[in-house]
Amino acid sequence: MNMRTENTEKTAAALAEICNAQDFTVRFKVKNMLTGEVIERGASEETPSASTRKISIMMAALKAIHEGRLSFDEKITYEPRHAEQVASGVLRHMTPGMVLSLRDAIAGMITLSDNVCTHMVFERLTLEEVSAYCAAIGMSGTHHRFLIPPIALAHDHPLDAVTVTTAADQVMLLDTILSAQSDAEAAARLGLSQDLSAFALKMLKSQVLRYGIHSRLPFDTVIASKGGRGKRGRMDAGIVYRDGAPLFILAAYTDGVPLTMPDGLPGYTVALETIGRLARACFTGL
Repeated sequence: MNMRTENTEKTAAALAEICNAQDFTVRFKVKNMLTGEVIERGASEETPSASTRKISIMMAALKAIHEGRLSFDEKITYEPRHAEQVASGVLRHMTPGMVLSLRDAIAGMITLSDNVCTHMVFERLTLEEVSAYCAAIGMSGTHHRFLIPPIALAHDHPLDAVTVTTAADQVMLLDTILSAQSDAEAAARLGLSQDLSAFALKMLKSQVLRYGIHSRLPFDTVIASKGGRGKRGRMDAGIVYRDGAPLFILAAYTDGVPLTMPDGLPGYTVALETIGRLARACFTGL
């Protein structure tokens, strides 16, 4: 939009101040769902996705379910190989042999960011399939490069060593998922039914990790989100509600975060706090 409301101008200034105070890179995009106004910073620049990639993995799997190529009811046995190179979630600490449905593996991938579950889901697809899905729905800056992220990556690894995305891509995806709740055409753009679109939003609302966007908002705030932790930074993308209605969509990515800040704090805590402050400024300012 060419003209911004006074609230948006003040919020944009507050967000810039938060970002400018950090020595590391902060990229973000926020869409005000009340006015349609957008505030962004480096939103089209590719950045490590970490586990925010799992939103598009879920959507590609749901498309395959819609097309009949996969089924929610498919049974998957947890094998030792599923836990190899896995550094997140709870199933890696449990005894192999348990059986999950594909539906439950998707739930574990999103609600707990469990990478055993991610492995189970993603191996029913291909890297090419998920990357093509992202390209087809307009996520031109999102490129999937592995099933499970390598544990041994250096802290300063190159960008092309990991799956990448953009803040703009993630806001667009979340906005389309939201629209698909009531708009059959939006659901069709995602390659899903409206029922499957509703499942996707339900899973994102069920995410239990309360850092990043969640950290400075009232405890009972409804948030449909997926966070991530990478070697170079922390990230989060979500829809924030107020009074039962979407208030804003925020995708925020920190990059080049030091392992230790000058004051001795771990860099990742400052990165997560920065995302929390961005969300708080949006929540109180828009």
